[in-house]
Amino acid sequence: MKKEFDTTHKLYTLVLLVEDIPGVLSQVSRLFSRKGYNIESIVSGATDRPGITRISIELLGNELTIEQIAAQCRKLLPVQAVKILDEETCIRRETAFIKVRTENRTTRDEIIQLVNIFHAKVIDVGREALTIYVFGNQSKVKALIDMLSDFGILEIAKTGTIAIERGSDTIYDNNKLREEYYHGKNVL
Repeated sequence: MKKEFDTTHKLYTLVLLVEDIPGVLSQVSRLFSRKGYNIESIVSGATDRPGITRISIELLGNELTIEQIAAQCRKLLPVQAVKILDEETCIRRETAFIKVRTENRTTRDEIIQLVNIFHAKVIDVGREALTIYVFGNQSKVKALIDMLSDFGILEIAKTGTIAIERGSDTIYDNNKLREEYYHGKNVL
């Protein structure tokens, strides 16, 4: 029986566990560029397991596209697990540093009040600029940036999005068994 796929485009997060070896992030990202997929965001970092890195990749696409790219990722030698997360089943967050122009004390006070409303933090204060740290979902970060743009943004540094499934589900669930990942990989 053939599976029917949703053809509407939405934001998906593909999460991979890979061996922590030099060039693995480049290898994964090259797969996306070779296949013509645009990465909206990519973040890698340590996990609870030594020698294993977690890569979170955000993609805009339909269900079929995401299933295909996940299958391609599973074929890469250093990949140990792949899981597709969608907006309804995961928590997504990003971090931003925003440097804003402050011409006087009144402007500085207004910006600080705004920052407090968004539960962000001022992490550097100068006579001519404030640097703000915000952590939250994409809409919160975008809303704060939009509000601060009235004051004159000097610079923004944002991370990509990190994501994790809600509840007790993990990337280790519902994936191929370790033997299946290594079957054929050690033949070379």
